[in-house]
Amino acid sequence: MSDQIAKGLEFEKKAEKKLNGWGMFGSKYEDAGDLFEKAANCYKLAKSWDQAGAVYAKLAQCHLKMDSKHESANAYADAGHAYKKTNTKECIACLEQALNLFMEIGRLSMAARYCKEIAEIHEQEQNLEKAIAYYDKAADLFQGEEVTTSANQCKQKIAQFSAQLEQYQKAIEIYEEIAKQSLNNNLLKYGVRGHLLNAGICQLCKGDVVAITNALERYQELDPTFSATREYRLLADLAGALDEEDVVKFTDAVKEFDSMTKLDEWKTTLLLRVKLLLKAKEEEEDDLT
Repeated sequence: MSDQIAKGLEFEKKAEKKLNGWGMFGSKYEDAGDLFEKAANCYKLAKSWDQAGAVYAKLAQCHLKMDSKHESANAYADAGHAYKKTNTKECIACLEQALNLFMEIGRLSMAARYCKEIAEIHEQEQNLEKAIAYYDKAADLFQGEEVTTSANQCKQKIAQFSAQLEQYQKAIEIYEEIAKQSLNNNLLKYGVRGHLLNAGICQLCKGDVVAITNALERYQELDPTFSATREYRLLADLAGALDEEDVVKFTDAVKEFDSMTKLDEWKTTLLLRVKLLLKAKEEEEDDLT
């Protein structure tokens, strides 16, 4: 691998020499760009990701000098993907450059793709606020290009993280909106009850029994088949347990549903919050008696 690094350094050195030397303005950057690309390939073969990333960024600059914004954006994306393996900060900075250039030249579907990729990196880093911001931007871009499925995937991420950050109303509105959209699509219809279940769990987290009851009525109006589902029965039972301040009834309802359909970590975490809320209310009642 060290021979590939040596080759890469040689190509990079030649490219720098081209840039600093005399020559026709356009061809100078074109020749340097070709050499930077060869250097980057050598570094990639050697798995020297930081060096590959840095050289791809130099290649992007050469393309910009020649006013080739599309090629520059692609080079910045390549830089980002090289850095992704070693340097998150540089990776995001390069993908940002790619995103902005694609926006400039009206390649919005490409911009959306890299916006989503940045959101996913922030998600892996557990930086939920930043992930939400980028998923939001990506959703808008996908929606503008009428790529509804990708837009909804991004929106579901926003709802998921908003609920984790206790921004329940925001999450509810997103899940309800996606449920409404999905009803008119034969391919997405099957997912409606899942979206309404998620919205209902967020309603439970707010601890407002009247709001939950009203929401369940709305969900039945929205989708008349919902009241016959196990998801509806779970929400109705949990709302009843919350109203009666009955922790045992709440726990039994969750266990029964989970034995048939495994609850994921997100739902389990939120339902645990509701259970703790319920326990606190129960203890408060005990203190008063």
